[in-house]
Amino acid sequence: MERLIERFLDYVSFDTQSSEEAEGCPSTSKQLVFARHLADSLEEMGLEDVTMDEQGYIYATLPSNLPADVPTVGFIAHYDTSPDCSGADIRPRIVEHYDGGDIVLDEAEGIVTSPRMFPEMLDHVGEDIIVTDGHTLLGADDKAGIAEIVEAMAYLMEHPEIEHGTVRIAFNPDEEIGAGANLFDVEKFGADWAYTMDGSEVGELEYENFNAASANIHVKGLNVHPGYAKGKMRNACLIASQFVEAMPKDDVPERTEGYEGFFHLTGIKATVESATLSYIIRDHDRQRFEERKTLVADLVAVFEERYGKGIVTADIRDQYYNMKQQLEGKEHIISIGEGHPWRHRRCSAVVQGLALPQYLCRRPQLPWPSRVRADTVYAEGHADHSEHLPHCGRIACLLAWHGALTIDDVIQQRGVSACLTHPFAN
Repeated sequence: MERLIERFLDYVSFDTQSSEEAEGCPSTSKQLVFARHLADSLEEMGLEDVTMDEQGYIYATLPSNLPADVPTVGFIAHYDTSPDCSGADIRPRIVEHYDGGDIVLDEAEGIVTSPRMFPEMLDHVGEDIIVTDGHTLLGADDKAGIAEIVEAMAYLMEHPEIEHGTVRIAFNPDEEIGAGANLFDVEKFGADWAYTMDGSEVGELEYENFNAASANIHVKGLNVHPGYAKGKMRNACLIASQFVEAMPKDDVPERTEGYEGFFHLTGIKATVESATLSYIIRDHDRQRFEERKTLVADLVAVFEERYGKGIVTADIRDQYYNMKQQLEGKEHIISIGEGHPWRHRRCSAVVQGLALPQYLCRRPQLPWPSRVRADTVYAEGHADHSEHLPHCGRIACLLAWHGALTIDDVIQQRGVSACLTHPFAN
């Protein structure tokens, strides 16, 4: 556990915040600083085929030690952090043996995370929780995923008696702005299928997510001296506010749950001369997803009729689609958990303090503090394997059907979980 935490704390010391304002990939150069650090550490560990491209996508291989040919399984995590809150100068601390009460993050400023607002915290009484001082993100999304993947690879390398097939791992930038998969080289990655270790509760296998799009509404105003503005001024601030008022009132994150889709206004930038409204659009159902995009486009057309052509315009871009569509006919990727203590999860959209735009699914999550979960699995009838991967249990379980262990042999000591988001199935 100590080494796992050391890895995690090393990773979160890097500011890897992505930006929705940039056009290139990665969206911020500071992501490449961490990417190079991570790639160098993978090479030092002795992993094979370690590569990092110009955009910061990292790939590496743990070779098979089995005589038989078995599927190549991959594990993926992203290293950027949300643009919605600072990821610089993070000050983490460990709350040992959490007692179920409030966690004071900054006493002087009265910043507290409390189970009264986040009752899910009570599920983790007695556990150690890593938190910040309340002024930044921790970066556990998704450097906790990176830490557990790297630690699992290190443990397997240190214990060659544990048989396994070829494992491919990959780490990418810009997931938080919906662009993490854009330049992911699936062919180079070469996995038969893969799992993203990002979020999720212990015992959950997520295999559905929202269809997602961004919608930026641009308003052109006309500024005139207010003393002479009658009949001339066109205030972009007011037009933008009218657009917000015209959008559906109940289809918002704070009034929806489960599979219910929504429009989420994530930002407003406005002066008299110009305004931009930033929305994200989410829906599990593909047809309703398309209808939501059409609704926005139709509303823009209404405003163009009212104020003139080109005054209100929309830039609507698809970000990603429901992965369940890609799993049709490939249910074995999910069914490895059938009859075992996995909890399959149909998830919609994450709420982490605020409903941040990058998340794929809705589930309760600690707000800004976060934690690294360490789960132990062991193999029944394999006494020598009783301590295998003590801090990376969910990866051990996902590797189990490789052939060295059968999934029937994998017993849960504290729970195993994985967040499935990238199925690469032949």
